[in-house]
Amino acid sequence: MSDAKMMPLEGYREYAPGEMEARAVEFYREMKRRRTVRDFARRPIPHSVLEACLRAAGTSPSGANLQPWHFVVVHDAALKVQIREAAEAEEREFYERRAPEEWLEALAHLGTDAHKPFLETAPALIAIFARRYGLRPDGSRIKHYYVQESVGIATGILITALHHAGLATLTHTPSPMGFLNDILDRPENERPFLLLVTGYPAAGAQVPVIEKKSLAEIATFV
Repeated sequence: MSDAKMMPLEGYREYAPGEMEARAVEFYREMKRRRTVRDFARRPIPHSVLEACLRAAGTSPSGANLQPWHFVVVHDAALKVQIREAAEAEEREFYERRAPEEWLEALAHLGTDAHKPFLETAPALIAIFARRYGLRPDGSRIKHYYVQESVGIATGILITALHHAGLATLTHTPSPMGFLNDILDRPENERPFLLLVTGYPAAGAQVPVIEKKSLAEIATFV
């Protein structure tokens, strides 16, 4: 017999078909405005905004509802310098030695290289950690399920929430990222998933000329 404790569904809203379509199209247009930004102003972000966006990320579904994520918001200038230095060291190794030519060609149109000044100039870095397992008070382990998928979904919601609040973001994934555990003093059961840079775009910020795939290219209806 199941031990699940159930309760009535609350908060669900159904809309008439016309309103559903209008809301869906409006949301698509809102998200279409989102662009990855690499030039950030140093203006601080209101703390309450970051808190609300992180709460939104925390509503994400997860395997067995174990919520295997942890977000570290970095404002401290000295820590940002350390993160930049460590990330750029890994990026130089990537661009100069590890990356195959095909990968470098795929990145060329984005104008990226090992130089990552945004890690210092942006007002906030959000280091996202995936908790590989939980810990009980006695130190024994709690197995986590679908960790990568769960943290990926939460990250997507966080990016969407920050955009909706009027902030720009950049997803940064130097590899490997173990230096984040050391710099941010995170425990062994947490593995760096992604470094999310966020803030206001700098005056005159530019972005690459790109296009997204059409619906026919990304979806099939059967």
